[in-house]
Amino acid sequence: MTLRAAVIAGLLLFPLTAVVLLAMGRPPLCPCGTVLLWTPADNVAESSQHIADWYAPSHVVHGLLFYFGLWLVLRSRPRPELGFYALAIEAAWEILENTPIVIERYREATLAMGYAGDSVINSLFDLVWTVFGILIAMRAPVWLSVTLAIALELVALWAIRDNLALNVLMLLWPIEAIKAWQLGAPG
Repeated sequence: MTLRAAVIAGLLLFPLTAVVLLAMGRPPLCPCGTVLLWTPADNVAESSQHIADWYAPSHVVHGLLFYFGLWLVLRSRPRPELGFYALAIEAAWEILENTPIVIERYREATLAMGYAGDSVINSLFDLVWTVFGILIAMRAPVWLSVTLAIALELVALWAIRDNLALNVLMLLWPIEAIKAWQLGAPG
């Protein structure tokens, strides 16, 4: 896949993802009627409804990880093709993440008890943050990508007591002690 073909195919993933999410009944914008550049951590009701929130860094990490994983498996494929595949995985995740079963799993297993799923604008910007991670992974040395991923994870952990690693752990294998710590209970 050429760079041009990968860019065109990647750009087509944005409206395709939006159409699927809208067909699933996801709101295009925050039901609150505003569009914010940033949703602070204490605004749980509007989390994942605006352009960015404390989970945006995890989508950069998605891009780094998806690209690196694909590079390990499909090393002979051109970089733009791997970048497109990484973005396609993220688009598929954005759709899966907004299904009722995954939304309910977030509510019961993680600290996101009031989570209502993403607005379409949030999901599309999650794809944008993933593109940043993919572009970094395509161009930066592996050590820099790893350092960036760790730094982003630590910043999110410090800011909101959550990050991609904890999110995945709590979705797949919830640990009550971690959930209590995330909710601020003494532990």
